[in-house]
Amino acid sequence: MVVIRLSRGGSKHRPFYNIVVADKRVRRDGRFIERLGFYNPTARGGEEQLRVAHDRLTYWRSVGARASPTVERILKNAPVAAPAAAEAAAA
Repeated sequence: MVVIRLSRGGSKHRPFYNIVVADKRVRRDGRFIERLGFYNPTARGGEEQLRVAHDRLTYWRSVGARASPTVERILKNAPVAAPAAAEAAAA
């Protein structure tokens, strides 16, 4: 089964997580299929806390990948309109 989950990076007491698509049998920080974005729980000031490629996320969900409960919670609490607003401002 293919899952969408967090892969931990960063250093001690400074966690940084990549949101990845991986086979369920592979270890947490091991090989992955695709990196969809990142989550930085310790972001401060102007640092970006969350970035997700929503088009790739919907693709992987459409082919049967399931998100972990933690990824579901992070995505649910994230503002959905932020990526569209950022693209409109950049254009």
